[in-house]
Amino acid sequence: MSLVFYIFSAILIYFSFKSCRGGIDYLSFFRKEIAKPLPNHVPFATVIVPCKGDEAGLEENLAPLLVQNYPNYEVIFVVDDANDLAVPAIKKLLSQPSRHGVENKLVVAPKAVSSGQKVENIREGVTHADPRSEVFVFADSDVRPAEDWVRHLVAPVQNENVGAATGYRWFISDKMSFAGELRSAWNASIASALGPNVKSNFCWGGSMAIRRDVFDRLKIRQRLVGTLSDDFAVTRFMNEASLEIRHVPRALTRSHGECGFRECLEFTTRQMKVTRVYRQHLWLMSFFGSGLFTLVMTASFLIVVLSRQKSPLVWAAIATILLVSVFSVGKAWLRLKAIELAIPEARRQFLPQLTFWLLAPPLFLYNCFSALLSRRMTWRGITYELVSEKETLRIG
Repeated sequence: MSLVFYIFSAILIYFSFKSCRGGIDYLSFFRKEIAKPLPNHVPFATVIVPCKGDEAGLEENLAPLLVQNYPNYEVIFVVDDANDLAVPAIKKLLSQPSRHGVENKLVVAPKAVSSGQKVENIREGVTHADPRSEVFVFADSDVRPAEDWVRHLVAPVQNENVGAATGYRWFISDKMSFAGELRSAWNASIASALGPNVKSNFCWGGSMAIRRDVFDRLKIRQRLVGTLSDDFAVTRFMNEASLEIRHVPRALTRSHGECGFRECLEFTTRQMKVTRVYRQHLWLMSFFGSGLFTLVMTASFLIVVLSRQKSPLVWAAIATILLVSVFSVGKAWLRLKAIELAIPEARRQFLPQLTFWLLAPPLFLYNCFSALLSRRMTWRGITYELVSEKETLRIG
C-alpha cells in the first residue's frame, strides 16, 4: 500500500507543479494583452442578449451594454415570453435615447422544444440583426461588462484565421459568503484554462464575438438546433473548421450576485453535467484529477495524524502536503494577479482565492459523480434531459 501512495502522491505533486507553471504563463499572457492599445477595428456589430427572469442586478448588468465605447452597434434583447419578468427592466432601458442613434430592440423568441431556451433565443436574435452588421457579439444577462468590452471582443475576429473571440466570467459577490467565494474559486480554475493556446481554448457564450460571415458559412444557427450548450457547440464548430479561438482578457466580465450553498451546488453540478454530455474526455479528466487530489490529500493528512512514529511514509505524506500546498497557493496567487489586471475588484478575494483551492477539488468530485448518475438538470426554471450533444429534451 505504501508503494501505491508514493506513486499517486508523486503524480499529484507533478500535476500541481505543472498547474503552477501554467499560472506563470497565464499571468504573462494577461500582462501582454492588457498592455495593448485600444483597438481601432470597429465594424458595425450586433450584440445579442438572451434574458429570462428578473434576476438580481439585471438592470445594472444590462445598462453597460447600451453605453459601450463603440461607434457602430445595436443591442437585441431576446426573451421567450412577452410577459417575462425581465421585460420591464429591458423596456425601461430601451426607453432612453440611444447613445449611437441606432434603434435597439426587444425580441420574443418561440418556446424551445428540442433545444435549450437560451439557444432558441440566440437563434431568433440573429434573424433580427441589422443588414449592416458584420459581427455578432453575445452576452449573458448575469454579467456586467466594462465600457470597452465590445471593442476588445470584436478586434481579434478581423483575422481570417480566427473563428471566435471569447472572454469569460469572474464571480464577485457584493457580500462575501462561504458559498459565494467557493463558487468563485471553483469557477476560477476553469477561467485559467483559457489563454494563449488557441488550440485548447473554448468559446464561452456569455462573452463571445463571431464574424457574421463565419456564423453564416458554418451554418451555426441551423446546427444549434437540439443543443443546450452554445459554448461547447460553437467550440466544436470552430474546431471542425480549423479556426482559432482567441481569448481576450479585456473581455472578462464581472458576475455579481449572492449565492447560497444550494445555488453553488446546483450551478457547479449543472456545469459538469453539460461537460459530461458535450466533452466527455474533459469530464473524465476532472473526475480523475479531483479524485486523485481528494484521495491523496486525505490519505496524507490521515497518515500524519494517525502515525505514531516518523517513518518514510510519514515524511512522504508531509512532503506531499507541503509541496501540493505551495504549488496550489502559487497558482491561485498568479491567477488572481492576472485577473486583477482586468477586474481590479477581484483583489478583495485574496484570502478565499488562496485558501479555497483545498475545497474546490472535492466539490468537483461531487459534481462529476452527480453527472455520472443523472443527465437531468434545471436551468432558469426549465428542466432538461440531456440525451446527447445534439439532442435535448425539454421536460417542463
